[in-house]
Amino acid sequence: MNTKPNLIYILADDMGYGDLSCLNENSKIRTVHLDRLAAEGMICRDAHATSAVCTPSRYSILTGRYNWRSALKQGVTWGYSGPLLEPERMTVASFLKQHGYRTGGVGKWHLGWQWAKNGPTDEDVDF
Repeated sequence: MNTKPNLIYILADDMGYGDLSCLNENSKIRTVHLDRLAAEGMICRDAHATSAVCTPSRYSILTGRYNWRSALKQGVTWGYSGPLLEPERMTVASFLKQHGYRTGGVGKWHLGWQWAKNGPTDEDVDF
């Protein structure tokens, strides 16, 4: 029997803390599926972002490091941007893989594509 819990980490762009109806009964947005996940799982109620924009926040969340430790000191990456993650950099995905998990990513990467030469599957994300 597998005793490891399933982990689903959701990072949403431009979603405020009060937008989820499970956290704010006055929310104008119906988030029934996220509400169900919250009811059956765990919510981090004291999370902090290292930046107000997406690329630095994604870097920090994926690596556990301050965004200013990457090559990007401000702003966001663009299509020609090189990869922000060094090949040997530990990430949440690589840590989980070392502990027997399969990992996946869906949606926006925004950590440097260099025209799709470097993406999530190059950073220990299975699919």
